[in-house]
Amino acid sequence: MHLNDHYWYFVSVLSNQFCDSVIKLANEKEKEIGTIGQQVNKKINKKELFKRRKSNIVWLEDKWIYKEIHPYIHLANKNAGWNFQWDFSEPCQFTIYNKDQHYDWHKDQHDFPMNNPNNKNVHGKIRKLSVTVSLSDPKDYKGGELQFDFRNSNDGTPVIKTATEILPRGSICVFPSFVWHRVNPVTKGTRNSLVIWNIGNPYI
Repeated sequence: MHLNDHYWYFVSVLSNQFCDSVIKLANEKEKEIGTIGQQVNKKINKKELFKRRKSNIVWLEDKWIYKEIHPYIHLANKNAGWNFQWDFSEPCQFTIYNKDQHYDWHKDQHDFPMNNPNNKNVHGKIRKLSVTVSLSDPKDYKGGELQFDFRNSNDGTPVIKTATEILPRGSICVFPSFVWHRVNPVTKGTRNSLVIWNIGNPYI
């Protein structure tokens, strides 16, 4: 699929109060180790996992979070010209990256539609739009940059772009879930972010 825009961003559109509230809410909950797709519900080999991803996460499903962010997802989907059909958001993943923590190259869209007949909101659907929200002040950490690989379709040459636009606190980045991306290792401090996957029917 050809994309004119591989991601769309909004700078500092969420208030400090919103960011503080999300962080406070997450800090009140029990943290778990961030995993990768094929390791969900399976025994975790930490040594192998940490080569690809090392972070801590908390799951959030509070409606006020979605209410604040959804308008920007719709706007990005329209402004970037993707116009993807989507109708449901998965639980929000609050992610904590401390020193030396990271998430190597990956894409959020799985190879097959979700198989969960007991949940009509997700069954048979795929991830279409991913969202990353910057909750930390960039003065509080170093490293941890969100990067994309817009690989050249002709020869496979990597085309890496750092999303420096969303470094300011309260910024939002929206991108198709099939786009490859990573979070570089944090070298100092702590980076907090919020990730939301938005799903819909498979592409025709």
